[in-house]
Amino acid sequence: MEILRCENLSKVYGTGDASVKALDNVSFSVKKGEFVSIVGPSGSGKSTLLHIIGGVDKPTSGKVFIGDTNIHTLNENKLAIFRRRQIGLIYQFYNLLPVLNVDENIILPHLLDGRAMDEERLDLIVEQMGLTDRRNNLPSQLSGGQQQRVSIGRAIFNHPSIVLADEPTGNLDRKNGAEIIRLLKESNRAQKQTLILITHDESIALQADRMLCIEDGRITRDEQIRVLGGD
Repeated sequence: MEILRCENLSKVYGTGDASVKALDNVSFSVKKGEFVSIVGPSGSGKSTLLHIIGGVDKPTSGKVFIGDTNIHTLNENKLAIFRRRQIGLIYQFYNLLPVLNVDENIILPHLLDGRAMDEERLDLIVEQMGLTDRRNNLPSQLSGGQQQRVSIGRAIFNHPSIVLADEPTGNLDRKNGAEIIRLLKESNRAQKQTLILITHDESIALQADRMLCIEDGRITRDEQIRVLGGD
């Protein structure tokens, strides 16, 4: 079943002679539960694409459907609610609130959505992320790997339709990076959690079900690496 469809996405920054085309007529779809890696040189449009899919940025033209919803037709308030409920975002630099502890950072989008606290879900996520003995710690009291695990927990807490990860290992050493990828793959496979991940690391990209290559704002290769659900 299709969970994401991008139709003819283009993004232009600036005007006239100073304009830069970051995306150029990009179209593709992603199945529910699929793990897709996106690779390409710096400035190729990878992060722009991810931000448009996540509703953080708007395309100059084109459409993004998550499920049956064309997300860029939503007004600002409805889009914010949709993002909290349906999209999990993971960034290279964690984006944790420094005054909140581990538990509070994980549940923040859930609380902003005005929903009742699910203590059982929180306990499960904290345990899965290996943070049981760090629950009351602030981000400044955590290692980089631990902070990124908090951001993963926050991204998947609400059972989103899709998780978007922008260079999630880029600020970590190889050991911690490998652990973050293991956790993301575990969530993808155990919970059928659709995952789209940007990376410069080919060894990470090749662990996906499918790999998209982007150059100069266009998809130049769409390669199936393994059958969805396979090893």
